[in-house]
Amino acid sequence: MKIYNTLSGRKEEFTPVSDTVKMYVCGVTPYSEGHIGHAMSYILFDVIRRYLEFCGHRVKYVQNFTDVDDKIIARANQLGISAKELAEGFISQYFVDMDALNVKRADIYPRATEEIPKIIEVIAGLIEKGHAYEVGGNVYFRVGSFPEYGKLSHRGLSELMAGGGSEDKREKEHAMDFTLWKAAKPGEPHWESPWGPGRPGWHIECSVMSLKYLGETLDIHGGGQDLIFPHHENEIAQSEAFTGVSPFVRYWMHNGLMQLGADKMSKSLGNLITVKEALERYSADAIRLFVLSSHYRSPLTYSEEGLEAAHEGAVRLRHASRRQGGDGPPVVDAAVYRQRFMEAMDDDFNTAQAIAALFDLAWEINRAADKAHSVTEAQKELIKLAGILGLTFKEYRFKVDARVLIGLATQASITLKKGGGDEDSTVDYYIQQMVDKRNELRAKKEWADADKIRAELAELGVILEDTPQGTVWRYKR
Repeated sequence: MKIYNTLSGRKEEFTPVSDTVKMYVCGVTPYSEGHIGHAMSYILFDVIRRYLEFCGHRVKYVQNFTDVDDKIIARANQLGISAKELAEGFISQYFVDMDALNVKRADIYPRATEEIPKIIEVIAGLIEKGHAYEVGGNVYFRVGSFPEYGKLSHRGLSELMAGGGSEDKREKEHAMDFTLWKAAKPGEPHWESPWGPGRPGWHIECSVMSLKYLGETLDIHGGGQDLIFPHHENEIAQSEAFTGVSPFVRYWMHNGLMQLGADKMSKSLGNLITVKEALERYSADAIRLFVLSSHYRSPLTYSEEGLEAAHEGAVRLRHASRRQGGDGPPVVDAAVYRQRFMEAMDDDFNTAQAIAALFDLAWEINRAADKAHSVTEAQKELIKLAGILGLTFKEYRFKVDARVLIGLATQASITLKKGGGDEDSTVDYYIQQMVDKRNELRAKKEWADADKIRAELAELGVILEDTPQGTVWRYKR
């Protein structure tokens, strides 16, 4: 298995330090709902984890929550609630979203606010070693004390300065020095420290959490490409300066970013589709296929067309997994497709090629089933390999409002009979009655009225197909 390492700029053979792969992925700052860009990153690292486990590795997976931050404080003040209440609410929503996307939960989800004693201990250690200094209640990391600063982003200190420092305060020794501890401002959440009341800077949190829960050397550290500098660059500097151990991370992995138009999708830009909104229109399988159909290091542009294609692909795979074969001897050599799948995943987790192997296997299953051959074993392999990608092949229930159907029926002079059962079965019963009415109109050659019913149902996401056996209908998604 080879992994592209951002630190070296090339693919490297994956050799974990021990029998447990230590994996850390930067989590969200919970000040608003998660968007599809978040979903992209966590789906990708979920698949990486799943494949490592499939290959026999034990994985200890840690993902943090930055639950105290300028944006959280500002939003909480705007809403008139505490920063803790705001953060906890969006953390709960995050779990709802990720569970719906079939993202496996991390082993540990540390929160910055629960790690303050350890954060203070590490900052004090950096000061003692000469890597940090205190000014007016703020503590800064001294980048000049770490000669390798810039090795992850492959830029020297002078280049990084030309691009602009992460902060620019006159009290700092150097423009690139970054905050480890922020002195408290009136009305902000704060904790007592040797430097006065304050709170941790963003970068120190992840170093402390990874050190506490995974040790001095990680196998994999992941996040979006926008975190390479300054966040991950700063993590390396403060972690290696504190422990004296190098490397802090053996394999740095960074995913490409989701874009909406020309810009990356982000909360700060306001150009985002929330996970909740996406799941109202598409299944988790469709969203996962959409994300995984590109290589994880490539940018991905959000589009309805792309998600529609992913939906159709998910349907094809699901149908192949459920086809009824015959009694004929099995003719599909699933091992060939398993090998292709694994070769793709072993090559820096090339999910696009792995998915291509799944579709080819599905095509072979359908062809064999058409000729009455047994396809049971091939279907088991398809389901197993799809599971590594987090695909469930569950039916997606597209929601149609019963009241809207009643309104359409009234306009078409159709009296709908209410069926028994729950809301979903009632909606299905209403749709069937409208299909039956359309068939009556077609029999009378009243084509315009029949076509109107078809068009109105299509607007609601209900597709009609006229077959030699009669009209059948299905949900578009």
